[in-house]
Amino acid sequence: MTSSSSAADGVAAATAPVIELLDVRKTYRMGASEVHALAGVSVRLAQGSYWAIMGPSGSGKSSMLNLLGCLDRPTSGTYLLRGQDVSRLPDNDLSELRLRHLGFIFQSFHLIQQLTVRENIELPLYYLGWEPEVAAERARLLADQVGLGDRLEHRPNELSGGQQQRVAIARALANDPPILMADEPTGNLDSATGEQIMTLIARLNAEGKTVIMVTHEAEIAAHASHRMHMRDGRVERIEEGRR
Repeated sequence: MTSSSSAADGVAAATAPVIELLDVRKTYRMGASEVHALAGVSVRLAQGSYWAIMGPSGSGKSSMLNLLGCLDRPTSGTYLLRGQDVSRLPDNDLSELRLRHLGFIFQSFHLIQQLTVRENIELPLYYLGWEPEVAAERARLLADQVGLGDRLEHRPNELSGGQQQRVAIARALANDPPILMADEPTGNLDSATGEQIMTLIARLNAEGKTVIMVTHEAEIAAHASHRMHMRDGRVERIEEGRR
């Protein structure tokens, strides 16, 4: 392992890792050339930890998040998620795993404009086969938790950017996933609203969720307990935060 990987091992040593990458590589073909988006990454992330993945454009941070979120597979190497090797799972199995174990928060919210707040939050539960009345109650509970209990029947275009991101967070929590993936979660928000969203994410981490966030902003990354700096598809260094 590299020195940066050893640092990750030290961070996670106290508890079994929820995520472990072993010499993971991701290569894309661009015409006649190859792009090595991940070039031999080995890291371990503990359950309940809070990670910010940082790095310049082209460093591999987005490829890392896509792989960790089971939206992509490694070209080689092993990805263990909660002890299960998911590196070569079929598409259907990966979709089921994402639905049951992962929650996603995106910069652009990705809400369905034709649906109400309640219906957007319920969407993962529909795919899990929940009874409609049970899903509706779950949506109401989550909307209350993110401060939108009085907006359940509004549509996204009737909400502010911060409110839409709160809906996206509630939707990510619908299936009560142990792991939250956040891709630039404050990128489309003003600084005050962004700070409110980061406070909410920190609260979810304090309640036991593992949070893995990509950001290019140092002040946003400062909320995390650990920061993974990437460059040229490798983990350059890992820092422990102030938390």
